[in-house]
Amino acid sequence: MTSSLIRGRPRRTRSHIPVRVAHAVAGGAVGIAWLVLPGMTISTNVPVAISRDLPVTASAGTFVSAAAPEGEGGSDVSDTSDASVADLALPLVVLGAVGALAGYGYVRRTRRARTRTTPGGSAHPAHSASAAPTTPPVTDLDEQSRSLLTEADNWIRTSREDLDFAEARAGSTAVAPFAQALRDAESELSAAFRIRQQYDAGIPADKASRHHALAGIVGRCQEVGRRLDSEAPAFDRLRALEGQLAEALETAETRFRELAGRVGTTEVVLADLGRRYASSASAAVTGYPEQAKDRLVFATTHLNQARQASDRGEAERAANDLRAAEGAVSQATVLITGVDRLAAELEEAAALVPAALTGAEAEIADAGTRVTDMPPGEVRTTVLHANAVLAAVRVELTSGQPYDPLDSLRRIVRAVTPVATGRSGVLATAALCAARSTTTAAADFVTTHRAAVGATARLHLAEAERVLATGTPEDRPRADELAQRAREIAEQDVRTHGNPHAGADGHASGTAGAVLGGILLDGTSPASPAGSFGGPETRGRRGFSAT
Repeated sequence: MTSSLIRGRPRRTRSHIPVRVAHAVAGGAVGIAWLVLPGMTISTNVPVAISRDLPVTASAGTFVSAAAPEGEGGSDVSDTSDASVADLALPLVVLGAVGALAGYGYVRRTRRARTRTTPGGSAHPAHSASAAPTTPPVTDLDEQSRSLLTEADNWIRTSREDLDFAEARAGSTAVAPFAQALRDAESELSAAFRIRQQYDAGIPADKASRHHALAGIVGRCQEVGRRLDSEAPAFDRLRALEGQLAEALETAETRFRELAGRVGTTEVVLADLGRRYASSASAAVTGYPEQAKDRLVFATTHLNQARQASDRGEAERAANDLRAAEGAVSQATVLITGVDRLAAELEEAAALVPAALTGAEAEIADAGTRVTDMPPGEVRTTVLHANAVLAAVRVELTSGQPYDPLDSLRRIVRAVTPVATGRSGVLATAALCAARSTTTAAADFVTTHRAAVGATARLHLAEAERVLATGTPEDRPRADELAQRAREIAEQDVRTHGNPHAGADGHASGTAGAVLGGILLDGTSPASPAGSFGGPETRGRRGFSAT
């Protein structure tokens, strides 16, 4: 059987050079025949009348003209000479035409061989540039990969929210196939983020491999969309919003009422955090209760519209409004839960600070004799710095003034880690507590502001989550730093984009219109499709209109 690689090659065109040569030879033979044939047929025995009175010494020209008096043999000789010239001229013309055709064919064949782009001939640069398929420039592919990373991350976050409501109604068993599809998509996106991290770090180095890496990122992001799109039709059949509006509305309204009851409590919790700890401790969730209220106002509007549309028998309109309300409720849940979670994390960190101080002091007590992979001078400098940090934390802890427990743990870990040997397990616990809190807060911010957050912040967040999940305890400080950087970049993106959750003074406005600012939840406007489970081909399949 012929190899597929061989079958796939285009057949080499048979050369036409022998045909051209044969034509030229045939033409030449015909021309020679035309030249020889007249010489063989011209008669040399034409009777000539010779006058005896003429001198024998006359020249040939004089002899002929004299030997052929007018009216006798002169006309015969002239006619014969003219016929011979005519017989010779025609073959010469034919031979010249044949030579010209042969030369033209040779030149044309040579020119075609130089400009051909099929195997067997080298393409001329001017022609091959337009004939050969062009690959996108690296700059275009780079921008495409960053854009797709952002879009794929949004597909997953939106699908996760939609899946949550489906599970609340149908149960975990019914949504298992869709949960698996979501995990597969998350795995592909994680790999794409990892490739991009290495790319930004200069790996690989050569141009061709870097182009390959960008193409791989694009391919994996497209696979994220394909995997989610493949399950979207079945997911729609499971949810069946148009056919089960009453149940779906009841589920959304129940969650809405629960959140509305928690907002007041969340405001009290946030105010208490402000009294007990330094302002930096609760800075990550400042304004969250107001933002949650804004989303709940938006949800109220669309839940009412969904009820009214359902009563009128407008199932599709009711389903679209319900989906918009569900998205708002999901983000309000993230905001309210974020405040409660931070309160628990600060309380845990406050209880851990004294133990972390003790463990850190034990780590640096004999660091000069235990640490052998650093120059002695560097070890002494590091220990002196660590002692200064620990002393400052002790002053904060005993002064009775509000302080930031998570920041205290972070400073202890960073100061002692260079000379730590891991004997004190409390330092690893402290590093985990700080890194987990920072990473979760950054993820919440990206989720609730994803309409404005770009690829760079998501890259740092993805790497922080990866290091926190798969790295060693020694990697936890790095995860904490990555998450902090992700949050900073995300906030810059929101400010650049125009914070949809802030008024002119930079604070939450308290009204739904100002909060949304023309951007609804995941970046859609009120007149455009709302987000739903799926990728680029299906996530906007259900639109809703504000009119």
